[in-house]
Amino acid sequence: MQSFYSTDEIRKRIQGRPLYEEFLRVPAMSCGIYVLQPGELDLQQPHNEDEIYFVISGSARMRLIGDQPTEDRPIKAGDIIFVKAHDEHKFHDVNQELVLLVVFAPART
Repeated sequence: MQSFYSTDEIRKRIQGRPLYEEFLRVPAMSCGIYVLQPGELDLQQPHNEDEIYFVISGSARMRLIGDQPTEDRPIKAGDIIFVKAHDEHKFHDVNQELVLLVVFAPART
């Protein structure tokens, strides 16, 4: 199993393909890179797993609807977002290419 990864290498695999590229999977978690271009719609649906997003680069807004009051806030490089399993969430108003590290726990089904 590989232990070291390059964001640039993973992004090359995404070009011309789906927006999400998984690069690591073990029973306890899975990890991938998710890329949205300016104006692109985030079509994902709530997941069965908890998630952590780390914004590698870009900026947008994120709407999070769960058992807490709805939040809609700007995000930028360096931000970390936790999304509880089954919570609705969307990235929107992407104004710079948005590159996200996504960690699912347990591994995404």
